[in-house]
Amino acid sequence: MNDREPSCNSGGQFMDRGRMNQNGVVQPLLTDLYQITMAYAYWKSGKTDDQAVFDLFFRNNPFHGEFTIFAGLEECLKFLDSFHYSQSDIEYLRQTLPEGIENEFFEYLGNLTAHDVTLYAIDEGTVAFPRVPIIKIEGPLIIVQLLETTLLTLVNYASLMATNAARYRMVAGKHVKLLEFGLRRAQGPDGGLSASKYSYTGGFDGTSNVLAGKLFNIPVKGTHAHAYITSFSSVGELKTRLLKHKQTGVMEDLLEHAIRHRQMLSHVLDVSTEESSEGELAAMVSYAIAFPDGFMALVDTYDVKSRETEQVTQVSYVQTDIKSRSSQNQSQLITNGSSSSGSISASNSTSNGSGNNAPPTPPATPRTNGQLANGHKINGHSEHLNATNGVQLTLTESATSATATATPVTPTITSAYLPKYVEKSFRSGLLNFSAVALALNDLGYYALGIRIDSGDLAYLSCLAREAFEKVAERFKVPWFNKLTIVASNDINEDTILSLNEQGHKIDCFGIGTHLVTCQRQPALGCVYKLVEINGQARIKLSQDVEKVTMPGNKNAYRLYSADGHALIDLLQKDSEHPPAVGQKVLCRHPFQESKRAYVIPSHVESLYKIYWKAGKICQMLPTLEQVREKVQISLKTLRNDHKRTLNPTPYKVAVSDNLYNFIHDLWLQNAPIGELS
Repeated sequence: MNDREPSCNSGGQFMDRGRMNQNGVVQPLLTDLYQITMAYAYWKSGKTDDQAVFDLFFRNNPFHGEFTIFAGLEECLKFLDSFHYSQSDIEYLRQTLPEGIENEFFEYLGNLTAHDVTLYAIDEGTVAFPRVPIIKIEGPLIIVQLLETTLLTLVNYASLMATNAARYRMVAGKHVKLLEFGLRRAQGPDGGLSASKYSYTGGFDGTSNVLAGKLFNIPVKGTHAHAYITSFSSVGELKTRLLKHKQTGVMEDLLEHAIRHRQMLSHVLDVSTEESSEGELAAMVSYAIAFPDGFMALVDTYDVKSRETEQVTQVSYVQTDIKSRSSQNQSQLITNGSSSSGSISASNSTSNGSGNNAPPTPPATPRTNGQLANGHKINGHSEHLNATNGVQLTLTESATSATATATPVTPTITSAYLPKYVEKSFRSGLLNFSAVALALNDLGYYALGIRIDSGDLAYLSCLAREAFEKVAERFKVPWFNKLTIVASNDINEDTILSLNEQGHKIDCFGIGTHLVTCQRQPALGCVYKLVEINGQARIKLSQDVEKVTMPGNKNAYRLYSADGHALIDLLQKDSEHPPAVGQKVLCRHPFQESKRAYVIPSHVESLYKIYWKAGKICQMLPTLEQVREKVQISLKTLRNDHKRTLNPTPYKVAVSDNLYNFIHDLWLQNAPIGELS
């Protein structure tokens, strides 16, 4: 068995045969029942020797775009190579098909192979367009009919997935890493494996899918989940704190280093150690000990209070305290002796660090001039704050007594206040990560970076980058400037475009659900149509012109302009001479008579190659890396206006004048003539 020969077991697993990892699920019975019932009807009608041509194509580009990436060809070839009905397949069909099926038909099926089939296709990874067949199948009618459903399922999702990934790559830019994180959200295990393979084809840099990494040699990436952080509640749970110094080999206490750095970082990052989670620190130390050369931490597990949110807590506490105390003894709240009223409200100003970060304690002594009873001033700056943002508290004096009556006002948190809470939600994680990263540096290791999985990703990435720059300067560790910031959290194409506009500092996106499920368009819609039988063209007519097929055996050419960009795809009858460079070619819209233009190509590319003939693969198949590279090369041949996200320019697909006339003559011959009465 050579390294190109596929093999599979009965359990439907992928089996290693060099690069030809064969999915055991892909077999002749992976089809629709009507393919087999048609095969029997063909056989019963004596059409076993009829020769047919089928076109596999799609009618519209996905995702409101103007291009599609063709993928799945190698899987199609592996299917042809292994096409054979096993004895158990035949027995199952005997039990499943209607009674009366002749035994000779089952014997016929048992001897069927794809030896007499010829498959033409464009190169995998090439940009393709509507109505241009991406695969053309020739061979005995029965066998090429039986191939239909399986070929469609192998091409439809693969091409859709590769196209989706290519679009993400374009909006993210070439310098940002893209990782596929979608296995847990994919449509089953095979959908997950296909998503990993074809997202890599389309331009992603790696996957979290370990089996896909093994089968397809795709880089596998991953860190840890929130569960790892929350599995620790204190540093006392650390079973080991020691890590061997990378150069000296001396065992040192990593936690001790981290705590020391955290104290210093508290002032640099303006984050109190009391704001950080001890359990989170313990988890990060533990993970760093496990992976000292690969420390990448999730930093947004805990929504720890920031100074802004604490201001709300302080005011709310004072309100409650005043209410209870006023009911017990109103004389405890003493004003300056004059008849007046004042209002105190929380501001949306950011603290400069002068305020105390500890939770407020109950007021013990009377205070005046709006000062809180524990000695704090609201926001740490002033006794009078803007009453339009946050919580308002009103103190009303009686004109006839020295006692004050507290009139609490219902706390109100405005929408302008809420983002402050979210934006600072990973202060704990940022402080603890930086402390552990510096501790690793003490022992000769370099951390990789952080992952943010929630909140305002643009703001948080900028905040993290700014923090890393401060640490790099303060502790003389220039590599801190290059720490990777990974962002995840239900990211889609529009999210990345928005983040680009906001000037994010994200180095890598981890994308799952929207990528692998292709939520913007869950199906490509490839079809498989008979266009010729026994040398006679066939046409399918419909009141919907979009569904009218282009008959006959055809060739396809891509014509290029002088600037090197693809200008138009041209379909011709297979009997016509190819278009020539520098010579005028009349290109016509296949169904609209007035749409036509002359094109003088600077370069002509014949799109079809014979990939399968006489039971053998006829081309040296590219590696997955080469297909991935082909995608980017092919995309570069398109003008930017064809690739833009918003209102892209449609790419033109035309037919030769000869084919145009042939289509319409055949249309008239086959269209029924109505009768008016």
